[in-house]
Amino acid sequence: MRSIGAQPASPQNRPMKKPKGAAWTRSMARSFSAMGRRAMQAGSAALGQAIGQSLGKVARRAGKPAAARQRAAAGLAAVPGRWTAGVAMGLGGARRWHLYSPPGLQPGERLPLLVMLHGCTQDAAGFAASTGMNRLAARERCLVLYPEQDRLANAQGCWNWYDTDHGRAQAEADLVLAAIDLVCLRRADRQRVVLAGLSAGASLAALLVTRHPARFCGVVMHSGIPPGTAHSTLTALGAMRGRRHTAPLDAPEGGEAPWPPLLVIHGTADGVVSPHNGEAAAQAWAAAAGATPGTARRVQRGHRHAVVVTDFRHRGRTAATLALVQGLGHAWSGGAAGQPFSDPQGPDASRMVWAFALRQFAQRAA
Repeated sequence: MRSIGAQPASPQNRPMKKPKGAAWTRSMARSFSAMGRRAMQAGSAALGQAIGQSLGKVARRAGKPAAARQRAAAGLAAVPGRWTAGVAMGLGGARRWHLYSPPGLQPGERLPLLVMLHGCTQDAAGFAASTGMNRLAARERCLVLYPEQDRLANAQGCWNWYDTDHGRAQAEADLVLAAIDLVCLRRADRQRVVLAGLSAGASLAALLVTRHPARFCGVVMHSGIPPGTAHSTLTALGAMRGRRHTAPLDAPEGGEAPWPPLLVIHGTADGVVSPHNGEAAAQAWAAAAGATPGTARRVQRGHRHAVVVTDFRHRGRTAATLALVQGLGHAWSGGAAGQPFSDPQGPDASRMVWAFALRQFAQRAA
């Protein structure tokens, strides 16, 4: 597939090598992010050190990074379809993105789009391998977009979801939207877009949805922090530990539509991002919609972690769903073994994301 800002996949569906224009992209990113780097002073360094220490313990359980990358590459190559790359540009700089397209895509065919935002220390290929979302997309026939953070913008590979004081968070959210726009120009159905993220990716996903609610059918936060909880590098530390209050969500501009529905997935044993944040996100969404919680239900399949699910509803509409996975740490629930931040013992979060997306597509169509 060729699209504006995109480059063709390598043979045999292997993950792409960096294109010849990668040096140019890096140069552009350095130029565009100069202001952002100046803003990363002592507070940012402290946050980076704290994140590195917390995530390092989790990542080491998956083995050496090089081995994890090799497994990610092998996993991508094993899934039929196409893996293409492109670059999105804006005031926040330049960010690479990767797009998975299922096999048999016909000219002019429009498919629903899942946007997947990785967590700290991850990249697009690793997140795709961990979640197994490409294999699901090949079966269900949808596109999957993986925007990728640049290490020049954040040394840990984290999205700067917290830096709203300096505008970096908003700028990065808009870069993700620019990538979505590029994909929607040629292949994706603009009316069927769902955004999902893990950790820092979840926090940026929620921020983007609150900035442009009409553009999305729904949003999934896996182990993230809701908007209005942190506004700087220092307050992000307190937010990660569950020590920050989440401000109420402002009404969408124009008041034409409510916030897109929210699905929160969070592990009760998460030692990196406190589960309090998952509860706060669901409650903030519910309060904005005037929704109230229903009776919590416990679901467990086989020997996988149990999950306690609570729906927040208003006039027959589910505004938010909170799924607390019992005993899950800071990892993608039901993810591939051998990948960082991936727990195969959890219920399959990727299936949960797709089931949630289908409900939102149906509601949008109705």
